[in-house]
Amino acid sequence: MRYKKIQKLCLLAMALVSLTSIAQQTKPNVLFIFADDQRADAIGCSGNTYIQTPHIDKLAENGVRFTNAYVMGGHHGAICAPSRAMLMSGKSLFHVYDKLDGVKTMPMHFAESGYETFGTGKWHNKAPSFEASFQKGKNVFIGGMADHFNTPMSDLGKDGKLTKPVNKGYSTDLFADAAIDYISNYAKGKKENPFFCYIAFSAPHDPRSPREDYIGMYPDASMPLPGNFKAVHPFVFDNLNIRDETLGPWPRTPEMIQASLADYYALISHMDQRIGDVINTLKEKGLFDNTIIVYAADNGLAIGSHGLLGKQDLYEHSTKVPLIISGPGVPKNQTKDALVYLFDVFPSLADLCDLPQPTGIDGKNFSPIIENKATNIRESLYTTYRHTVRAVRTDGWKLIRYPERNYTQLFNLKNDPLEIHNLAEMDVYKSKVNEMMGLMDSWHKSTDDPENLHPSTILPLEYDYTKLKQKPDSHQPQYILDKYFKGVNLKEVEKTDH
Repeated sequence: MRYKKIQKLCLLAMALVSLTSIAQQTKPNVLFIFADDQRADAIGCSGNTYIQTPHIDKLAENGVRFTNAYVMGGHHGAICAPSRAMLMSGKSLFHVYDKLDGVKTMPMHFAESGYETFGTGKWHNKAPSFEASFQKGKNVFIGGMADHFNTPMSDLGKDGKLTKPVNKGYSTDLFADAAIDYISNYAKGKKENPFFCYIAFSAPHDPRSPREDYIGMYPDASMPLPGNFKAVHPFVFDNLNIRDETLGPWPRTPEMIQASLADYYALISHMDQRIGDVINTLKEKGLFDNTIIVYAADNGLAIGSHGLLGKQDLYEHSTKVPLIISGPGVPKNQTKDALVYLFDVFPSLADLCDLPQPTGIDGKNFSPIIENKATNIRESLYTTYRHTVRAVRTDGWKLIRYPERNYTQLFNLKNDPLEIHNLAEMDVYKSKVNEMMGLMDSWHKSTDDPENLHPSTILPLEYDYTKLKQKPDSHQPQYILDKYFKGVNLKEVEKTDH
């Protein structure tokens, strides 16, 4: 009798193990593709007819594209570091900043639910947090930026530690090849556990130096200037000589912006081609139909808009990012205009994969929007840059406040999506300004924003752009120095990491 009971218990245990294994196998895989410094409008599916991104466009055709996805901002000029920390932690800026050590990350959460995790590409949050987050890794770049032709790469060893970095070939190719190798090897195995594969490209972040065969893909003269192009920004609000802004001289000329856009688009088209190679590998290995694919970027970029080049501001071109999700259970060819943050992806992806919801986070689950069960998860959102700029936007309005300058901008985004016409000083919009300022105060409190929105010392708006100095950093290759830094003494090249 006792033997039969033991036998039944053993059979039950085996059945439970078998059911667990089946459940693991039926969970979708995840391919997370992350771009660096890509504007939301720098893809074909956004309506941009000047850039070729057929593979990213196909993802949008096969899934859902969010038209109002934002990074919350940053507390220093290297916006991508806090952006990536927010994405990985599901926390808002003032609850994580750019520190991931000791923080539970998205790949950790997936690993706890039986996923095999792999990472390649840029990791701007230091080596220990990568080592804690991923079980496997190849061609990992720990840092903010590098020469695309000589990016230092590390692999995650069997001891769970990253190897000493070695300079290899072109970054976009190395990251794509690492992902392709991982997927191919996974397909050869037992596939008992689903995978979470994270590819973080360092393109199209500068240096704007495409691979040789992509140089000239877009003739400079064919590039249209941004609709909000300016030669210089009309007022000073922070350090306008920060490194992103030194990638071109002042005043900005149409020719320089066209050249920058041509190289920028070439970087993106090269990345798109390699994304296509990764996706084709999924299809060839029979993994595509059960893989959720996420495409996003860490922040936008100005490239001539408002007289700026970088992302150290709160205009739409710098805070809005592409966000596309496709795969099993995701409707096809839909766009959603709900206001979402990048750090909402963590709980949303967990829900789409039928995992437990992460705890202690700020992100909101937007999967009901994908599933057409809801239209929004918030009525407004808040963006920040250092202690110098704050913004709040609703469905149709955007208010940007510069506390140290006692200056306000109000834009009707439905009528003025390029943020050209400031309505803040017009009497007819005073009530709207007050309403938006009240909303900003509420966000300031609820996000634990430590900065003072009402400083006692007010600084001038005026500045002399002729005193701004162009100075390349050590990562710029000769192609860039010759094209964008003519006459610069190479001895003045500074070492930076943004």
